[in-house]
Amino acid sequence: MSETTGTAALTKKSFQSDQEVRWCPGCGDYAILSAVQSVFAELGIPREKFVFVSGIGCSSRFPYYMNTFGFHTIHGRAPAVATGIKIANPDLSVWVVTGDGDALSIGGNHIIHAMRRNIDIKVLLFNNRIYGLTKGQYSPTSEQFKKTKSTPYGSIDPPFEPISLALGSGATFVARTVDVLVPHMKEIVRRAAAHRGSAFIEILQNCVIFNDGAFEEWTARESRDERSLHLVQGQPLLFGKDRKRGVMRAQCELRIVDLGDDCAEEDLLRHDETREDPAMAFELAQFGAGKGNPLPIGVFRAVSHPTLETLVHEQMREVRGKKGQGSIEKLIAAGETWEVK
Repeated sequence: MSETTGTAALTKKSFQSDQEVRWCPGCGDYAILSAVQSVFAELGIPREKFVFVSGIGCSSRFPYYMNTFGFHTIHGRAPAVATGIKIANPDLSVWVVTGDGDALSIGGNHIIHAMRRNIDIKVLLFNNRIYGLTKGQYSPTSEQFKKTKSTPYGSIDPPFEPISLALGSGATFVARTVDVLVPHMKEIVRRAAAHRGSAFIEILQNCVIFNDGAFEEWTARESRDERSLHLVQGQPLLFGKDRKRGVMRAQCELRIVDLGDDCAEEDLLRHDETREDPAMAFELAQFGAGKGNPLPIGVFRAVSHPTLETLVHEQMREVRGKKGQGSIEKLIAAGETWEVK
């Protein structure tokens, strides 16, 4: 990163690096990069306080293109590196950029424990349901029976549902947005930046070369109103072009209903992202995975828990207060030791 800046004159351009952006023309990553650079200019945080950490994949080139500190690590290990950075430097704003292959395959174990620990890092998961960098193998989020170069007869295993995984891991901020919904994406990034704790954002991202149109039914102008369910805090679960369809609970299940004589808006479920119990958020995530159901987009969960780095430093102060400042030499010499001859 170039010189330190303060916050007085930061603009989107302040966060653009001098590196040539090398994604395929039309890739959804461009929109995500632009949105993040725009939002960061608004946050009032000096550039030198940001760190981007990535693993391997198309998305993981992201740190090259941000004029901040960055770390392009090894496959799937970005959450572990980001955890170390945040604990050692709690005043930094630490962001992980990863893809569905990087985070949910080789990095699966790392991502769930980062979320479980509520370390204050922000994870941007670019989900294009394919391995793009290695030219088109099926990924952990590819739909069942998808034919790719590595599954010529169709993939057999069912896919991960990333939102459900994040909720099940205990993430305290969980959201979904889409690369073509730029204002919505910016708002989700702003909210993640303001959240204290583990934030997980799934960004549906189109790969124009190896999986073009994977999310078209939720993004095409003619169908998106009927196929998307926007989650708004405190508001009823409504969707459809005329907002005449909704979601209610019937016999312990979520069901789609048409508003009319037998069903009013008051009968619909209302979204509450602040519920401590993640069961309802998980139910919505699974509902969206159901064939023909509208896909929930927005913030599923936003709750406040103590962060890992806060607890770690509190514990360190407590132990130092009781035992004094330690040293590496005393630690090595403590307990049973032996000499190998």
